[in-house]
Amino acid sequence: MASLKAWVATGAKQKLVRQQIDLGPLAAEDVEVAVEHCGLCHSDLSMLNNDWGMSQYPAVFGHEVIGRVIAVGSGAKGIQVGQRVGIGWTASSCMHCRQCMSGDQHLCLQAQPTIIGHRGGFASHVRSHWAWALPLPEQINFAEAGPLLCGGVTVFNPLVMYAKPTSRVGIVGIGGLGHMGVKFAASYGCDVTAFTSSESKFEEARGFGAHHVVSSRDSAAIKKLANTFDLLIVTVSVKLDWEALIASLAPNGRMHIVGAVTEPIPITAFPMILGQKCVSGSPTGSPVAIESMLDFAARHNITPQTEHFPMNRINEAFERLEAGKARYRIVLDADF
Repeated sequence: MASLKAWVATGAKQKLVRQQIDLGPLAAEDVEVAVEHCGLCHSDLSMLNNDWGMSQYPAVFGHEVIGRVIAVGSGAKGIQVGQRVGIGWTASSCMHCRQCMSGDQHLCLQAQPTIIGHRGGFASHVRSHWAWALPLPEQINFAEAGPLLCGGVTVFNPLVMYAKPTSRVGIVGIGGLGHMGVKFAASYGCDVTAFTSSESKFEEARGFGAHHVVSSRDSAAIKKLANTFDLLIVTVSVKLDWEALIASLAPNGRMHIVGAVTEPIPITAFPMILGQKCVSGSPTGSPVAIESMLDFAARHNITPQTEHFPMNRINEAFERLEAGKARYRIVLDADF
């Protein structure tokens, strides 16, 4: 395949336009995938608007790709033409640095994001290094699986790293990330508390598996939970009562940030020292971490709650996401 059809962002906050793009030859260690479905993540919106100051235009976004392999480079390993795979936030990494050799390829300083200086999945085809084209379990719902490749692993990884099935876990924010966090934590066996600013989501959060629901705007209610949580996963990027949330951590508790919080988080040292508490963060995950998450999701029948649009309505889908109306992830179905 020498060219692809894609929805292209020509500048910040501009409507996407359909164009044909020359791909050039397939690199020896790359694979090419015909896109079937691609999730629309809030990170795509941030990149479209250049909120993080690192967007490169013209750009093809989309990093929650589900599709079939149609070409394999001469040096690619373990991937076959016809195989259904997923491609997430990362399209390649150097495979020889300390991080890559240690199994933390997602932390590689040379990692190539799928949507920064690389053509993403809002297109007829997408390419990645063979190690980042992840075979999908047969039991998984392929049409719904795209958001798992970014948002799913983003909330799954902290659970695997820092929680046990006996842990008391709080998920702050019940949106695109948080609703998957509740599902994973409940299936993992944790006692799960959902924090949301929207009372309309209380019952939905319980339906996702939350045992308790608390308003994230109710500081008094949060303060009553002092010394409760082994792990808090913060999935939002809005102002919160950070002091009350940190106080809700049990001794040895951890507040883990996966939402792109832009404001400084105030931390007073004494409570952290006395309770041996910590604050941390993480991005998505390594290829093995993503495969483990997909296997867990297939085993426990975990799927994101999605809304589907044909890809030719991509601008409408972006508008719905920006208006905060998506419940809870949007998936674009290829129609090229």
